[in-house]
Amino acid sequence: MTSTAPSDSAAPSAFAAVDLGATSGRVIVGRVGRGRLDLTEVHRFPNTPLRLPTGLHWNLPGLFQGVLDGLREAAKTGPVASVGIDTWAVDYGLLDADGALLGLPHHYRDDRTSGLAEQLRDRVGAQRLYGTTGLQHLPFNTVFQLAASRGSVQLGFARTLLLIPDLLTYWLTGSVGAEITNASTTGLLDARTGTWSRDIAAATGLDTDLLPPLREPGTPAGPLLPQVAAATGLPADTPVVTVASHDTASAVAAVPATGGGAAYISCGTWSLAGLELDAPVLTEESRAANFTNERGIDGTVRYLRNIMGMWLIEECRRAWAARGRPVALTPLLTAAARAEPLAALIDPDAPEFLAPDDMPAAIAGACVHTGRRPPAEPGAVVRCVLDSLALAHRRVLRRAAELSGRDITRIHLVGGGSRNALLCQLTADATGLPVVAGPTEATAIGNVLVQARAHGLVGDLAQMRQLVADTQRLRHYRPQGDSRAWDAAEARLAAGSPSVPPTVPGTGR
Repeated sequence: MTSTAPSDSAAPSAFAAVDLGATSGRVIVGRVGRGRLDLTEVHRFPNTPLRLPTGLHWNLPGLFQGVLDGLREAAKTGPVASVGIDTWAVDYGLLDADGALLGLPHHYRDDRTSGLAEQLRDRVGAQRLYGTTGLQHLPFNTVFQLAASRGSVQLGFARTLLLIPDLLTYWLTGSVGAEITNASTTGLLDARTGTWSRDIAAATGLDTDLLPPLREPGTPAGPLLPQVAAATGLPADTPVVTVASHDTASAVAAVPATGGGAAYISCGTWSLAGLELDAPVLTEESRAANFTNERGIDGTVRYLRNIMGMWLIEECRRAWAARGRPVALTPLLTAAARAEPLAALIDPDAPEFLAPDDMPAAIAGACVHTGRRPPAEPGAVVRCVLDSLALAHRRVLRRAAELSGRDITRIHLVGGGSRNALLCQLTADATGLPVVAGPTEATAIGNVLVQARAHGLVGDLAQMRQLVADTQRLRHYRPQGDSRAWDAAEARLAAGSPSVPPTVPGTGR
């Protein structure tokens, strides 16, 4: 399979996209043809972590069974040209000399790196780490997880390290490799060269022989193993294509930006806001601002910051439901649209919002702490969150433009948040820039399009994005109102407590 110009064939081809998030997984069949791109979800299954005596782990065998079940459903829809897998970032499994998995992979929220990440960063040097890898400091980056495992029996017996999508690909095909967009989240990849950094590995005491060969998106991983073909009903020669296996990388690949000046926000449980660049930004100012440089397809760089996203609202809804007051999202947003704008503001990235037992109480407490009247009704609480997210989008994108020397003329907001018309409009108002919302299923679309390109059905990245723009429903929002109100709100918020960047890899749907 090679990347070529778009095929003249009018018959669409079907591709199975395996898309795993932090709480659920799904298999989607995408069909691509001349002027056609559509998706059908064929299977969804839960992703429930396991709390064991050894910590918090992912149930990888259970997830793999969900993948097999989904591929079996995909096979029922007709011929499938190939399969691709994307997941969250940083987590990994270890294989022994026989290729057997050594225990269940740890969950990135396991606390075994607590305190250790800071010690290792200080010992190696924060500037040295960032100057090589370009990666923001998150305590569960793969490099810190490995440091926490030093001296363990598992690491002693390990011969290969595979990130989660690479491990699932190995179970499907028997082929070993490391897809580069996910590898760029480990803290072990050189941001300039796109190769494993032996310098950082040596400084952290890691045996580089554990790190498998790197693969670019679009590279064939191999055909399905016979037992996988038998379990799914797919032909044994069905290839697995290495896609942009970090879910955010797939989402950014599907941003329908057809010209220059575009910024993106991949918005769901988390908002990931930034720019697509040709080269990393490795300055001290960038490190201090905690921006990350992660790989995209075709050697691009995803220069971004994480912002706490729609999870704030979902946690509020969960808390209200626990009190016997369940609230559907649509009436909440209607009430939020009617609530007083910019009446209460929070910093979404403040540490008290990472995992509170009672999110509405945490929001109220933050307002009181900074001398603002807390919102009382659910609609006002949601308006507080959405106003605050819009301000965070404004703050991060403006800083990204400053640090990269790039001008922003419009924003593409993709993912589940693109369905939230109020958030899209508020983001346009806060930034003073037009917002193009959609597609909602950006991650799955990016997965499917990389597979389609490997089969010669679409051309380069620009042609992939043009197909998205031509076939997906997009909504347009223009800035409204007086920008001075947002300037004043930003000044009021800046007078409060300093923010702490959130700790999350990927979109974490």
